[in-house]
Amino acid sequence: MLPLSYAVRNLFRVPARLLQIVLGGGLVILLLMLAAALSEGMDGVLRSSGSEKNIIVLGTGSEESVERSEIKASVPSELEAAVSGLEEVLGRVAVSPEIHYNGLLTLGDGPGDSRQALFRGVTPAALLVHPEVRLVEGTFPRAGEIMVGRLAAHRLGVGEAALKPGTQVKVGSTTLRISGIFQAPGTVMEAELWADLNDLRAIGQRDTISCVVVRLDSATFDDVEVFTLQRLDLELAAIRESDYYAKLAAFYTPLRIMTWVTAGLVVAGAVFGGMNTLYAAFASRVREMATLQAVGYSRKALAFSLLQESLLASLLGSLFAAVIALAFADGLSVPFSIGTFLLRITPGILGLGVLGGLTLAIIGTLPPAWTCLRPELPAALRSA
Repeated sequence: MLPLSYAVRNLFRVPARLLQIVLGGGLVILLLMLAAALSEGMDGVLRSSGSEKNIIVLGTGSEESVERSEIKASVPSELEAAVSGLEEVLGRVAVSPEIHYNGLLTLGDGPGDSRQALFRGVTPAALLVHPEVRLVEGTFPRAGEIMVGRLAAHRLGVGEAALKPGTQVKVGSTTLRISGIFQAPGTVMEAELWADLNDLRAIGQRDTISCVVVRLDSATFDDVEVFTLQRLDLELAAIRESDYYAKLAAFYTPLRIMTWVTAGLVVAGAVFGGMNTLYAAFASRVREMATLQAVGYSRKALAFSLLQESLLASLLGSLFAAVIALAFADGLSVPFSIGTFLLRITPGILGLGVLGGLTLAIIGTLPPAWTCLRPELPAALRSA
C-alpha cells in the first residue's frame, strides 16, 4: 500500500482544484444537513405540541383544523359537570375554553405595519391544561391586553423590540397592550399571541368558541367521547391533542418530502460535477499511475490511494459544512403556517453530513479511478 503521506501530498498539489472540491462538497453536505434539520425540526415541534393527557373537544367536521371549529360557549361548564376524573389544580378543574383565530396584527399606524398572526383567546385555566407555558416577562393577559410567545416576533418578521411588554398593538380595530412574554419550548404555541377570551370573541364578532381543552386525571378519552356522543344537539367531536398535531405533521409530510427531493437533485448534480472534475484530474496522472505499477504497486493499492485523496477532501468539506451549519444555522427560527420551529444541528445531523460526504467521495471517485487505471501498462507508460 502507498503511504498516506502520498495521498496528502497529491491532495495539495493543485490548491485551486482542492478548493473547488472542498467548497463544492461542503455546500452539498451543508444542504443535506439543513434538509435533515428542517424535516426533523418541523416534525418534532408538531409532535411535541400535543399532550397525551389533553383532549380537544371541538365542532364535528373540524378535527383537522381547530380554527374552523365553532361550539357553544356553554360547552366548557357542561363538560366539567358531566365528566368526572379531570385533573384539578388547587381546586380548579383543568378545563380551558379557547378561541383560535388567524387575523391581522397592526404594529404601527400604517397599513404596511400589519402582519398575519395566530391568536388564541384564553382564560387563566389555559395554564392548567398547558403546563409547558411559562411567563418569562410581564403578566398573564387581562381584558384589553395580549401576551406574545417568545418566537412570535420571528414568525411575524419583526424585531423583538416591536413586541416588548407595554407596547400597544391593534387586532382588527381593537387596541391591546402587550402584557408579557411567554415560552413553551418545542411547541407551536411559542409563535402565538394570547389574548383574553372575551376580547378575542368581540374582535372576531362571534358568540361561540373554537374548542375546549381538558386535561385527564383518572378519566379516560372514552369518558370525554361519550359526552360528545350523548350530546348530539351540540355537534361535538373529541380528539387527543397528540393525535391532532400528529395529523398536522402528516399534512406537512409532502413538504418535507419535497425538501429531500430537492436536496437529492442537488446531490446528484454534485456527484456528476465531481466526477467530471476527477476525470480531468486523474486523466493527467495515467503515466504516474503506470510508473507506480511498474515499480511494484498493484492497481488495488493505487485505487485505494486515489480514494484516500477524495475521502480526505470530503472530510475537509464536511468540516467546512459543520462549521457553517453550527455558526449560522443552529438555533435559526423557521416560520411556517401554524407556528415557528428552531433548526437544531444535532450530533446525528452532523453524523449524517459526514456519512453523506464519504458516500459522495466513494461514488464520485471509483469511476474516474477505474478509467485512470484501466489502460494496459505499456500503453499507459507511453501516454502523454
